[in-house]
Amino acid sequence: MPKQNQNNSALIVIDIQNDFCPGGALAVADGDSIVAGVNQEIERFDHVILTQDWHPAGHSSFASSHADRMPYEMITMPYGKQTLWPDHCIQGSHGAEFHEQLQWTKAELIIRKGYRTAIDSYSAFFENDHMTPTGLGGYLRERGIKDITLAGLATDFCVAYSALDAIAQGFKVTVLPDLSRAIDMGGSLQTMMSQMRNAGVSFR
Repeated sequence: MPKQNQNNSALIVIDIQNDFCPGGALAVADGDSIVAGVNQEIERFDHVILTQDWHPAGHSSFASSHADRMPYEMITMPYGKQTLWPDHCIQGSHGAEFHEQLQWTKAELIIRKGYRTAIDSYSAFFENDHMTPTGLGGYLRERGIKDITLAGLATDFCVAYSALDAIAQGFKVTVLPDLSRAIDMGGSLQTMMSQMRNAGVSFR
């Protein structure tokens, strides 16, 4: 596929980190199988942005932070429903680092998310309260970027929430399902794919 000509386009690579790959604390099945293809996309795009899950120890989204709770249970937080996760992507840990084969040095911006102890963050654009911005929307607008392509982990969580928020922010959005992998809890992949399609997200 030819190099993308995109003064107004960007590739956003979502959370390809050790803890989300096989052997990690919150491993997504075959999460590392997308790395080579994502690297090819990174070469094609002039503008590349990465997101990085970046939790402090004891984060409120960790099951270990709640007595008598187990990973993947659902609780209610002040900002709404929250899935509890195994401890993962702790700041400065090996699990929080990008996959060693990811060619990430071309990135012009790395958005770290989930660093506020009291609130989780799936989207590259907003924390899970859907009100606290990461600053990515303003950055893209100031750069004149209008068209974004998303790939990474996981399709039904951080990729999907980022895509939906990007549409709501007025960006044209394409998701690369073949270069994303899902957790797929209780049909979450089908649910989020439908939500993205209905919102106007394109797929390639």
